[in-house]
Amino acid sequence: MKDIDGLELSPKKGEYLKFLLERDGFAKTTDLAGRFGVDPSTITKVIGELAATGLVEHVPYHGARLTETGREYATFLVRRHRLLGLVLSHYGLTPEEACSEASKLEGYVSKETVDKICSSLGHPTMSICGRITHDTCCCCPGDEGGGGP
Repeated sequence: MKDIDGLELSPKKGEYLKFLLERDGFAKTTDLAGRFGVDPSTITKVIGELAATGLVEHVPYHGARLTETGREYATFLVRRHRLLGLVLSHYGLTPEEACSEASKLEGYVSKETVDKICSSLGHPTMSICGRITHDTCCCCPGDEGGGGP
C-alpha cells in the first residue's frame, strides 16, 4: 500500500471496490449493475478498467473478484470513509449525516492525510460508520499515535 496515495480512482470506482469487499471480494455483473443502477455493459467496461489496474480480476460472464492488492485498497477505502465519518461526527453531525458527508468527501482525501488523521485520533477501532481496520503502514512502530488496533 505504500505506492498508493488514495486518489488513483474515481469515487465511483472506489464504491465498486467497497461493494466487492462487502460481498467477500466477488460479485456478479448483474449484482453490481443492480446495486449502482447502471447497465450491465457499463459494469463490464468498468470491471475491465479496474482489471487493467490489477485491483480486480474479471471473471468473464460472471463478474469481478478482488485481487489481493484490490482487497488491501478496498480495505483502505472503507477505513478512509469510517475515519472521515468519525471526524465529522465530532463536529455535531448525526451518524447519518456524518456517513453521508464522508461519502461526498472521501474521494478527495489522500492516504497520507488519512494516516495522519488516524494517528491524531489514537488509531480508533470504531467509527459511527462501523469498525475501523488499520493497515500496517498506518500503525507503524514510531508513529506519533503509537500502537495499533
